[in-house]
Amino acid sequence: MTIKVIRGNPTPEELAAALAVVRARAAALAAVPPGTPPATSAWSDPGRIAQHRVPSPSPSAWTRTYWPS
Repeated sequence: MTIKVIRGNPTPEELAAALAVVRARAAALAAVPPGTPPATSAWSDPGRIAQHRVPSPSPSAWTRTYWPS
């Protein structure tokens, strides 16, 4: 694996930290058995937004959407 610094002048400590993160991520991906579906976040679940069906509005529902004061 080759890492190339495109901009800046990182210190050896900064390079070592970046390389440790890249290696840890690669090791974590290698430890997952093939064919395992990726973990999904609950934030991307559409069921958390609408947990029950919303009733369909009636044909005249648009007239009740705004009540002037």
